[in-house]
Amino acid sequence: MSNHTIVVCDHIHECGLDILKTTEDVNYIYAADIDKTELLDVIKNAEVAITRSSTDVDEKFLSAAVNLKAIIRAGVGYDNVDMEGCSKRGIIAMNVPTANTIAAVELTMTHILSCMRKLPYAHNQLKEQRIWKREDWYGQELFGKKLGVIGFGNIGHRVALRAKSFEMDVVAYDPYIASTKATDLDIEYTKNFEDILACDIITIHTPKNKETINIIGEEEIAKMKDGVILINCARGGLYNETALYNNLKSGKIGMAGIDVFISEPAISNPLLDLNNITVTAHLGANTKESQRKISQQAAQNAIEAARGIAFPNALNLPIDESKIPSFVKPYIELTQKMAFLSAQIDKSVIRSLCISAEGEIGDYLDSLSTFACLGALSVACGDEINYVNANFLAEEKGITISNQTYSNQGGYKNKVTVKLTTDNGIHTISGTIFNEDVQRIVSINGYEFDIEPRGNMILIRNSDVPGVIGEVGQILGNSNMNISDFRLSRKKESALAVILVDETVNTNLLEKLNNIEAANTVAYAEI
Repeated sequence: MSNHTIVVCDHIHECGLDILKTTEDVNYIYAADIDKTELLDVIKNAEVAITRSSTDVDEKFLSAAVNLKAIIRAGVGYDNVDMEGCSKRGIIAMNVPTANTIAAVELTMTHILSCMRKLPYAHNQLKEQRIWKREDWYGQELFGKKLGVIGFGNIGHRVALRAKSFEMDVVAYDPYIASTKATDLDIEYTKNFEDILACDIITIHTPKNKETINIIGEEEIAKMKDGVILINCARGGLYNETALYNNLKSGKIGMAGIDVFISEPAISNPLLDLNNITVTAHLGANTKESQRKISQQAAQNAIEAARGIAFPNALNLPIDESKIPSFVKPYIELTQKMAFLSAQIDKSVIRSLCISAEGEIGDYLDSLSTFACLGALSVACGDEINYVNANFLAEEKGITISNQTYSNQGGYKNKVTVKLTTDNGIHTISGTIFNEDVQRIVSINGYEFDIEPRGNMILIRNSDVPGVIGEVGQILGNSNMNISDFRLSRKKESALAVILVDETVNTNLLEKLNNIEAANTVAYAEI
């Protein structure tokens, strides 16, 4: 087994480093503490690099990283990543968009509440100045106020729900979502930006791009209520800082809660001179819980990318992302993993690959098909295959690719099924997504499951007779193989066990399992 070199360029939580250190096929290099010029020599051997805001993935970086196939931005924003440069070189750029969701949501609510009650100023007067003047601090209640939410993704919609718990009226603006995503939550949806400008409080939760930079400027502020409160815990530059300063100073904007700035560190920003603003030093992701999640996900995604299994949350995929809703991306990754799993279960010659879908996800079968093809051929083709050439290689190998859509049949809102036909037989794996991004395999060859597609998997199909589980456990125990999860599904007179173990499984162990009298087939896969 060849080792994959993963370089960590910036500081991440220790738990992510532990994952990289203990992964058998990873050559892990920690380069967070070295000079950025010296880093250019280190990354020349990297297949995958993990970065944060301290490392600019620019022309110098990319030119030095001659073996790089993926870059992981350990966080949401990727302003410091040259996306065009990555794409030209065939480097997949990814981020970790959901790990800090709750942290960002709760900081937003903190700023809203602090602005309404001017909490930092009341706190400083008592604690620092030792002055007790209650009459100085008549705040406002959230009850009955109207909150305008710009951007209704993972963070925006959660802010809206928390605002609803304060009995606020909430209106959402996001031209890239279906209106039902808001209305199903009893939240008003609008396509008219003027409705947002009429709100008492406005908070923004969009990516930073050409459409959103300076989305709130002098013209927009002029249309707002006198004393409006503006919140930005997303990205610096979404509000025009000059307009923000001028209108805070004039009192047109009553208060602002700001966590992000155009230029950081913002220790000399004139906004800090004002007395009607609450500020934090880009703390949106700064909770212990989110830093652990970011680090773990970055490490796991880096390993998957290095192995060519999947590229979670890829930002420069060969698809028109503007036409693909956010709910589709987890299905793309899941489909690739299921195809990869199928090809490992049966490593014989692939004859055909059929991708079928139930529900709204069926509208995006072409995209799913490309990634399924990549997953299925990765076992045989290794580094030769990528998103661009997957379908061409399939055609060269005489593999038939087909798609099918069905009406909902199994009670899932959306479900994707990968059917792989080989010289040895047919393998069918189905999966779905729960809670926006939780991937689950729900069926393998007709056996029902609830399995996360990740880890070292042993699959044993056997006659459903007493003693099999005990025998399997004994063999694994005698081999010092720790079981992290054990799932069993039964039908008629047979059963299928999916066993997740902590270590890589060798052929000798598989042979012992295959010698169990009741065992019909034994397969091993790594995802």
